Amino acid sequence: MEHPEFIVHGTALSGHTHRVELLLAMLELPFRREPAPADVRRGAAFLRLNPLGQIPVLEHDGLALADSNAILVYLARRYAPGSHWLPDEPLAAAQVQRWLSIAAGELMIGPAIARMIAIGARQGDAASAREIARRLLVFMEQHLSTRVYLATEAPTIADLACYSYIAHAPEGGIALDAYPAVRAWLAKVEALPHFFDMPAPPAAPAK
Repeated sequence: MEHPEFIVHGTALSGHTHRVELLLAMLELPFRREPAPADVRRGAAFLRLNPLGQIPVLEHDGLALADSNAILVYLARRYAPGSHWLPDEPLAAAQVQRWLSIAAGELMIGPAIARMIAIGARQGDAASAREIARRLLVFMEQHLSTRVYLATEAPTIADLACYSYIAHAPEGGIALDAYPAVRAWLAKVEALPHFFDMPAPPAAPAK
């Protein structure tokens, strides 16, 4: 079944954008990225799509939907109903939601913020963000020590929501060497069909 092309308003270095593009690719849905750097997000055209000025925004066939986790839920329910990506069984669905909440909470204020500070995308308390990331990684290591994926025995949108900023945590000064179960989980996600990585940020100029 063919679908009109999806448009993802976002940036290449945004893990929020990357998680949406990963699911589109894994569902074999055609898409293209419409670059939305900070100056674009302040413009009237983008604010009509998302008055909060945040990326990503998904456009498709008259639909404009904001918030990466909401987009993941929509795509899974609309284009892969009943699949492993977002299970219907109540406990499994609750476990997926738990990790979506972590992606919007600890993952964002920990490794994501630490990385943004390190690459010059925002200012903030890098040490505090790294400590939040450390606590999250300790929790994830224990959680993943007895399972392959975060929420169920198969990959779900929870794995995609959490992958990008954990995989790129070293860019924020957060080493993953002490977390073998986390690294094994990252490898499992990377082995999924149609996976592609988020690019590394440009190297800072030498001082």
